[in-house]
Amino acid sequence: QVQLVESGGGLVQAGGSLRLSCAASGFTFGSYAMGWYRQAPGKERELVARFSSGGTTSYADSVRGRFTISRDNAKNTVYLQMNSLKPEDTAVYYCHYSAYWGQGTQVTVSS
Repeated sequence: QVQLVESGGGLVQAGGSLRLSCAASGFTFGSYAMGWYRQAPGKERELVARFSSGGTTSYADSVRGRFTISRDNAKNTVYLQMNSLKPEDTAVYYCHYSAYWGQGTQVTVSS
């Protein structure tokens, strides 16, 4: 059974940093595309950053240069390092793999 469990969200001031973690289980980690999405109130869910199945990374224009996606295959975990956070980064952040989503973790950036 595939499970994705996010952690690391919280409240931070603008300019601060957070690191999100997504602990994955139930599939062969490291062989598939995975990504982070976010959904702000009243908005559609959007891609933030992802790994392709070949390991290539891609980012939304709004976060490129501030966010970094990484993975630790030994720990079956994907990370999202978020630096220079802005109030517009406030959202629920979700880990995604195939047809599966985590429960989400709230990130709130105060101005």
